[in-house]
Order: sequence, then C-alpha cells, then structure tokens
Amino acid sequence: MAASPAPMKAPPKPTWEPKAQESPYPWLRPTIRIRLTLLYGGMFLIAGILLLSIIYMLAAQALHDAGGPAFQVSGTNVQISSDTCPQLGSAQNNGQLNEAIKNCTAAQRQHALDSLLNRALLALVGLSIIAFAFGYAMAGRVLSPLGRITRTARRVAGTDLSRRIELDGPDDELKELADTFDEMLDRLERAFTAQQRFVGNASHELRTPLAINRTLLEVHLSDPEASSELHQLGKTLLATNERSEQLVEGLLLLARSDNQIVERKPVDLGEVADRAIDQTRGEAAAKGVEIRGDRAQAVVQGNGVLLERIALNLVQNGVRYNVPEDGWVEVTTELQHGQALLTVSNTGPVVPAYEIDNLFEPFRRLRTERTGSDKGVGLGLSIARSVARAHGGRIIAEPREGGGLVMRVTLPV
Repeated sequence: MAASPAPMKAPPKPTWEPKAQESPYPWLRPTIRIRLTLLYGGMFLIAGILLLSIIYMLAAQALHDAGGPAFQVSGTNVQISSDTCPQLGSAQNNGQLNEAIKNCTAAQRQHALDSLLNRALLALVGLSIIAFAFGYAMAGRVLSPLGRITRTARRVAGTDLSRRIELDGPDDELKELADTFDEMLDRLERAFTAQQRFVGNASHELRTPLAINRTLLEVHLSDPEASSELHQLGKTLLATNERSEQLVEGLLLLARSDNQIVERKPVDLGEVADRAIDQTRGEAAAKGVEIRGDRAQAVVQGNGVLLERIALNLVQNGVRYNVPEDGWVEVTTELQHGQALLTVSNTGPVVPAYEIDNLFEPFRRLRTERTGSDKGVGLGLSIARSVARAHGGRIIAEPREGGGLVMRVTLPV
C-alpha cells in the first residue's frame, strides 16, 4: 500500500458558534405594536412639552408686565402692614417701603409661576400615561389582524396546511393581505398534496421493478451450471441494481424529510449516535479506521429514525472519505447553550473552504467524483441537512486542520 502524502495545511476554518438562544424577555422585543405605541406616546409627550413651555413663557411675560407696584407711598408717619408681606411693617422710610412692596410682588409672582409649573407637570404626567395606554390599546386593535395572520402562519409551518385566516372586517389593506395569504395557502396545499401523492406512487413504481430485478439476478447467480462470465455479469448487474435501490431510497427520504416533523418524541442523541456507530463499525474495521469519542446524554424532541439517519450518514462519510492508514472518526454528543450538539470529526483529504457548501447539494461529492464510486450516491449530506431543518436545527461543516472535516449538528432541546 502506497504511503499517504504529507498532509497539506488546511485553509482557515470559519468561525462557528451555536445558535443564539431566544431572549428570556420576549415582551422587550421591538414589535410593531410597541413601536407604534412609543411613536404615538412620544409625539404626544413632545407636543405637551412644547405646549407647556409656550404657556409658561406667556404666563411669565404677562406676570412680568403686570408685576410692578400698583402704588407708591409718600409722606411721613405712615404705617402699613400685610399678612402676605410682613416685611412692609419694618420699613423706616418711603424708599424701604417701596422696595419691600416690589420684593413682595416679585415673590408672589414667582410663587404663582412655580405653582403653575408644578400643576402643569402633574397634568402632563397624567395625560402622558393616558396617551401611552390609549396608544397601546389602539395599536393592538389596529394590528390584531396581523396577529391572526401570524398565528395561522405558525400553524401552517407545522404542516397544517388546512388552516385559513378568513379575516372579517372592512375591506382594507390587512384584509387584502389575509385574502392573498389564504389564496397562497390553497395553492401550497394542492402542491404538497400532489407531492405526497407522487412520493407514494414513486415509492411503489420504482421499488417494485428494482426488487424484481434483484430477485431474478439472485436466482440466476444461484444456478450452479451458469458460466463464470455469467456469474461475473450477474454480480455487476446486482451491484448496479443495489446502487439504484440506494438512490431511490435516498431520493424518497430526501423528499419526505423536507417537511416539518409533526409527531415528535423524546430522543437521546447519544443513543442515536451509538446505534449509527454500531452499523458502521464493520466497515470502519475493514478500512482500518478507528471510531472514538464520548457521547453524553442529549435528549431532543423529534423522529428517532430520521435522527439516526443523520448520524449514520455523517459517520459513514467520515469512514469512507478517510486516509488509507491511521485514520479515525470522532463522534461526540453534548448539551451546549441550551441545544443538543452532535459533532463528527474525521481525518481525510484536505477540503478547501470554498467547496464546503457544494457538499450539501444532491449528487455532489468532493472534486469531480460523481459516478463509478462505491462511497454512496451523493445524497447523504443533503438528507442530513433536510432532516436537521425539519427538526428546527442546522448542520455546519468546517475543514479540519491537517485534512478531513468537522460536522456539527445543532438541534433544539
């Protein structure tokens, strides 16, 4: 066996972080209703401040114009007393008396302005609270049809295409939007029904002749009087038929896994990975590839068969696309940032970063290898990505330093 070439330095791998968790305070999310409420209340508040400032300036000007002393005292031996201005009684002459009257008038004017300002501020606070509450209520009433549309769209996202909005009310823009959405749902329901019918028919029409061909070939191969050339031809045709069966199964699974999973059950991702490893251990031993890694418990809600297909496809790819000697595949599961994480790393050829996205396309493999290979039909990663999306998760691939790939699957817990 030829020695493997020296590993090339892999290109810089992209950064990756698990999907950010949803904010624990959803009421702080800047919804349209909150923004309309803030806009309406803010405009009223600004208008109130401007109105208050104008009133204050006008009142101050009016009090200033009329704030001079209305009379003056002249003569001698005049005694003046006042409950509001007690300093008048201490005046010794006309000058002090006039100054005391002026100061008293200014104090009363300032007291009137302060009283006006305090009362106006209290009124402004009360009106602002009423304005924000009124704006929030009105925004909720105006946007209630949008909430109904959103709830219907969420139910449709769960493959419940029979839901319709059927919005009542005036013939405005929101009702037009709801009617358009209902028409779109009608077309989607017809399309998905046709797709499901096609998948069911294809499942029967494609599997049956392939199964018949396989049976006929196996019968002819079991004939002891058949020549060696016929045996060799039969084995070749049987391998081709098996490859066609794998292709049909992969296409049907890919078509079914593009939809959301309706019936979900608790599934331990670590147990799923262990079952996938058990199915691949014989092939790994034949190729001299070591399978290792710790798999912690990570329970998610989903379909166990489809999740096992993700793990099986990733582990099989790691075993088949590996180095000739001293290769390994590391499979780990864990809970990280509130999500279940399945990681499959392997040694192998250097993968350029610009080819990562192409690996997830159907019938695409590394470089130009497409046919004539015993490594699969080119649907493994496409199926894995479709199944991950159907479970509300995602799958990310990164080139590993020294060659090979690091595949990460994140699923909501």
